[in-house]
Amino acid sequence: MEYDIVIIGGGPAGMTTALYALRAGKTVLILEKEGFGGQIATSPRLENYPTIESISGSEWSDRLFEQITNLGASFELEDVQKIEKVDNLFKITTDYNEYVGKTVVVANGVKPRKMGLPNEEELTGKGISYCAVCDGPFYKGKEIYLVGDANTALQYALLLSGYCPKVHMLTLFNKLFGDKILVDRVLQTENIDIRHNLSMTKLNGVDKLESVEFEDTQTHEKVIYETDNLFIAIGQVPQNEFLSELLPLDHGFIVTNEVMETEIPGLFAAGDTRKKENKQVITACNDGAVAAMSAVKYLNNNNL
Repeated sequence: MEYDIVIIGGGPAGMTTALYALRAGKTVLILEKEGFGGQIATSPRLENYPTIESISGSEWSDRLFEQITNLGASFELEDVQKIEKVDNLFKITTDYNEYVGKTVVVANGVKPRKMGLPNEEELTGKGISYCAVCDGPFYKGKEIYLVGDANTALQYALLLSGYCPKVHMLTLFNKLFGDKILVDRVLQTENIDIRHNLSMTKLNGVDKLESVEFEDTQTHEKVIYETDNLFIAIGQVPQNEFLSELLPLDHGFIVTNEVMETEIPGLFAAGDTRKKENKQVITACNDGAVAAMSAVKYLNNNNL
């Protein structure tokens, strides 16, 4: 089947693109390789979305997914490997199938940034985690170690503090960089202990994490924490390797104009996957709405 718009990614940007495209009467296929909702689906609370004072990220994502499926969105859980433009159409190759779209919107978000230390991959899932929502309950009642200093790390610290006696928050710099409301909550939470100016240097363990080593960036002293757990929340990186032969990328991010157009006609990008300053749920939704309207305009103007 030939779709009007093929959307790569089922997070806030991708699903909002689908919402606006479907309401414009276009056929839509969403290709998502893991699970719908994106990173926000793992967030314990979403509190800065207009009209909603507080909601879990998973519930918010579920509502949007239900909304677009009720409107007729098609979706497949497949990993996109390649996009090619053939004449005026796009051929999208996944790990299982090939699809054809008159337009494509890339909204595949980002993935957690890793430390890049030896042993990190081997110990992931054996004490090292990038998702406190997913893995935090396994350590209920234990002291927790968390690396990071921005919004995700702050949210994780608050979540973990609810069922762990002590959360050790370890940061590279000498301050916290998140939203003021989150920073204030963390600073006011008695069982969150913050230590600044620590650079992680080594992860120890074979079958499981046993200890983590840091260097104090001020004194250059070695600091060792004996722990079987470490949550890493140090940012995100794009997942656009499959586009490297099709588009020039800026440090892995897709470059667009203000209406989400790339340099290839008919190919758009939305959300955290594109080069932009602010990465929030609401800005991802904004990108998705704009991308959908731009794609619809392109389809109509070219009689596709």
